[in-house]
Amino acid sequence: MKTSYIFIATTLSAALLATNSYAHNQHQGHIQAAVSKAVTTEFDIVHAKVTTQGSHLVFQQAVTGTAGDKHPQKKGALAGAEVYSYVWPTSLNSSTVGFDADQGILSLALTVHPDFDDTPLYDEDGDGNKTNDGDKWHSHWVVLVPDNACGEGALKVKDIAKGSSPKLPVTWPNLPLFIDSPGFDFALEKSEVIVRVPLSALGFPESFSYDGVTAGLKINQQVHAPLLCVTDVFDVASGDLSLPGKSQ
Repeated sequence: MKTSYIFIATTLSAALLATNSYAHNQHQGHIQAAVSKAVTTEFDIVHAKVTTQGSHLVFQQAVTGTAGDKHPQKKGALAGAEVYSYVWPTSLNSSTVGFDADQGILSLALTVHPDFDDTPLYDEDGDGNKTNDGDKWHSHWVVLVPDNACGEGALKVKDIAKGSSPKLPVTWPNLPLFIDSPGFDFALEKSEVIVRVPLSALGFPESFSYDGVTAGLKINQQVHAPLLCVTDVFDVASGDLSLPGKSQ
């Protein structure tokens, strides 16, 4: 890992409170990343960018190896199930995609996890069963927050507290998490990860800040809150999770 959990959690918390500081960052547009032999090539980020192409925002990451080629090992149960993910943390408010406002760091993610399916509206493999596709890459919006219960300074996908009724997107997959399953078009092309997000889905934002992250997550062994923790940060495009990228 290039960055400690404590530093990541601290940086994300600061970003949530001070997104206007991004304008002073020396980086503009896309993010050039340092290559590291310590990171497996499928997750070693070369660059990250978000560009406007017609009616869509195109979120991209490039890695040194073959994007999407590495999957978690199947456990055979939800408890302890692993998730691999390409993530774009953003400065967008959580309300942008249908959650309550100011819930945490709204992040686009492309994920894969062979032990469970969290896209109940979609049949990714076309076999007529919408509940067996977790082993296929698919898109999510997630809200990330720090939680020391995941490990000192670690992050998690924010849990929905029992008995609470927060505002949720219409494509929320009925999990006790601040997660959305929007079914965005994506491609894994050689070294490139590409997710196409309709501008209309975000209210046509003029610009926002972002970063690129590759990470591993894990379902709690006891299957309760914190339910989905970030357990490994493979790479961070900026090196310090300062969200220096600017959508263009």
